[in-house]
Amino acid sequence: MSRTITVGIDGSPESRAAAEWAAREARLRDLPVKLVQVWEPVPEPIAQAPLLGAETHQHWTERVPRETADGLRLRHPGVEVTTEQITGTPGEVLAAQARDAEMLVLGSRGLGGIGGFMVGSVSLSVVAHAERPVVLVRAGEQAADEHEPDPMGIASAATAFRPVLLALDVEGPDAALVEFAFDAAARRSAPLRVLHAWSPPPYYAYAYGMALDPEINRSLAQTDAAALTDVLRPWRQKFPDVEVVAESRFGSPAVELVEVSREASLVVVGRRIRRSPLGSHIGHVTHALLHHSTTPVAVVAHG
Repeated sequence: MSRTITVGIDGSPESRAAAEWAAREARLRDLPVKLVQVWEPVPEPIAQAPLLGAETHQHWTERVPRETADGLRLRHPGVEVTTEQITGTPGEVLAAQARDAEMLVLGSRGLGGIGGFMVGSVSLSVVAHAERPVVLVRAGEQAADEHEPDPMGIASAATAFRPVLLALDVEGPDAALVEFAFDAAARRSAPLRVLHAWSPPPYYAYAYGMALDPEINRSLAQTDAAALTDVLRPWRQKFPDVEVVAESRFGSPAVELVEVSREASLVVVGRRIRRSPLGSHIGHVTHALLHHSTTPVAVVAHG
């Protein structure tokens, strides 16, 4: 069975932005789009209230998916769009839907005049539990936002894509994460910018004091840059047409990545799958990007 680009929709501006992004991605991958609308049951007394009566229920379970699908078909001819309405808990349903999807796309509310996302509990739950890539798209995201400005300073879908940004840990690089980023860059004919931000191991502070010797700092930077080169070498050979810009930076990974993400068309970051009684964990770098990146963020789960 062919995988789909699956989108969680609820009629909100953020879910509409997610659906539009998904349709553009579906065209790049030659895949269908599946719109999933989750209706969470409410207690019977509340369901009978005037604002939650039969007419409202019909609107959310019929009109929203139909209108969203019709709009995508109109604006993205050639992209196959299907809909499905499911009753259940949104976080659980969407995480389950991700299993059979190429990726799951969700919307996040923008923070008004402040850049970044407002990531709700449902999105965080899905990101923490889904074992397929999950992409978060902020409300107001436009196709032009992913493209370079033309000579007049105007960005549009007619210009080249901005780079894809990969957040990479050279100590534990995962093949699924790296391949997703290279593949995304190749499909966009865009450069891949690989960033590894680092800081000295804690024991250096005890051994050398708070102010690190410049020579030691330089040696650590060279070692890290060499490790990054080694990790990327086989992937450059597998994707020879992808221009790769690799950077090793001294500093906080979260801070550095959020800053660089402003210049990207897509940010790719990993989440290690942990099956333990304590539950799933997103990771502080991924968490920071989800909340503060103004660019769509793809979270790729890996072992």
